[in-house]
Amino acid sequence: MQARQIARELALLSLSQFSKSAVEKNVTLQEMILAAIRVLTAEAQDLLATASDEISQSGDRLFSLEVDAVTLNSSKATVQEASELTRRAINRTARALEFPEMLQMTNQQEVQSYALQVSRCVKTNREAVDEKLGASMVNWRLSRLPRVDQDILRIAVAEMEFMGLPHKVAIDEAVELAKRYSDEEGRRFINGVLRRVVDGPKTIEPEASASS
Repeated sequence: MQARQIARELALLSLSQFSKSAVEKNVTLQEMILAAIRVLTAEAQDLLATASDEISQSGDRLFSLEVDAVTLNSSKATVQEASELTRRAINRTARALEFPEMLQMTNQQEVQSYALQVSRCVKTNREAVDEKLGASMVNWRLSRLPRVDQDILRIAVAEMEFMGLPHKVAIDEAVELAKRYSDEEGRRFINGVLRRVVDGPKTIEPEASASS
């Protein structure tokens, strides 16, 4: 995996953990890794807890005295949903365990530098980025999306608008992040929004330099 891909993941997972002032200071690579792992493990715990509740509910239905076809089909659907939640939780846990090894396979200074650059750019230009995204959504609001989807979109727009990343590369990288941290519906939505961002007005003024 390339250094910038790892850096982008670190930025995504740590964006919600650090304030703007903290990111502007010398946040260490270790602090970003710890923040990323905390996010992944917390999500895994939440997913597993939800899956456990779903399985328990479906079990209660299946073992009730009055089990009809509708109840049976509903319980099967619930078990399938619980299985999907469990799968996602396992994937989140696996990603958390992979981070230390991933970082040994690339230049840590490059990872830290680009992760901080992305985080600073998103936070410095948050208002302009959100305005750009809001104008590119049809009958929807950015705030209604899951937090991870919001931040994937913000990173892509920040990289395109303020960091000079080619549109196609930024969209492709955002879709890859969505494959790992969102779901199929989220991936399609993110892809569609970013394509509308590219097709619409392309100039927005940053509040400050991304490298400041």
